[in-house]
Formats: sequence, C-alpha cells, structure tokens
Amino acid sequence: MAGTKEQLQDDTRSLVQKVKEGDREAFMTLTRLYQKKVFVLTYSFFRNKEDALDLLQETFLRLFQKIHTYQQGRNFEGWLLQIAKNLCIDHYRKTASKRRALETDKPVDELNVPDTRGQETCVNSDFKEILTRCVDKLAERQRMIFIMRHYNQMKNEEIAQVLNISPGTVKSLHFKAIQNLRALVSPYLECGG
Repeated sequence: MAGTKEQLQDDTRSLVQKVKEGDREAFMTLTRLYQKKVFVLTYSFFRNKEDALDLLQETFLRLFQKIHTYQQGRNFEGWLLQIAKNLCIDHYRKTASKRRALETDKPVDELNVPDTRGQETCVNSDFKEILTRCVDKLAERQRMIFIMRHYNQMKNEEIAQVLNISPGTVKSLHFKAIQNLRALVSPYLECGG
C-alpha cells in the first residue's frame, strides 16, 4: 500500500508542475484524483449536497488560481483540503446570520415536541430536526468529526487524514462532541415521568 501512496505523491507532483505550466488536462486529472476527498470534507461541513458541490467547485477554482503558491515538497492533499476547509468556514460564517434568524423565529416551545410522559420512548418525528439543530451548535471541528463519523461512516484514521490531524485528536474531539450533544439534546428528551 505504501508504494501506491508514494506513486500518488509522484503523480501529484508531476501534475502540479504541469498545471503550473498551464496544462488544462493535468488540472482535470488532478481534480479527478482529489474531488472525492474534497467533497467528503465539504459535505461533512453542511450535510447539503448542493452546498457541498458548490464548495467543491469553488475549491478547485481557487486551486487553479493559487497553484503557483503551492510549494513543491509540501503535502499537496493537506494544502488542498486546507483551501476547502477555509472556503467552508467562510461560507458557514456568511450563512450563520441567516441560520440564526431562522432559529430565533421559532421559539423552543413551538418546536412541536409532543408531551410523551407515560410513554416508553421520548423519540418522535421531530427528533431528527432537533438533533440536526444541536449538531449545528457544536464547535466547528467537533461538528465536522461527528458528521464524518456518524453521517459519512468514516473511520478515525480517515477523518485524521482528511483533516490533517492525529487519530488521537479525532478521538478526543469526537468524545467532546458526544458529551456536548448529550447536554444539548437532553432537555428535549426529559420525559419527566
């Protein structure tokens, strides 16, 4: 497997050089090589296919514009994913005020969470919406890791590679995300029996 990774790095170095020289076919090949990883990252941020695809396109447009700033010998995948991550953060900040306005339009007592006292379960049809809102309130890296683990079924090692952090950091942030989610979700689940 190591040979394959080294081969990919050699291919990437060669493609990057060709793209710097203006080779559009090399750019398309580079895009095909990395588009899945970039999509996983952008999708994990927003869980919305249209936003993820827009950010995927924007990432490769930015790559094309900034390829001359890439320094040979640097981890290309990490550099590219950093571009994608920065674009996601910018997009998230731009849309945060809209989301906050939508969230504050509907008070918590109007969320249509029925009184479930006396029933075996508190889970209802609105739980998915509540969980989504709570996930959105997590800190950025916790949210990304939670989504990659639970929505995209990625392993810690894959997440670590995509985010360019250690698997231990992934585990730690995932643990914190779960703790914070429990705290955020628990008011909705109290049956008060």
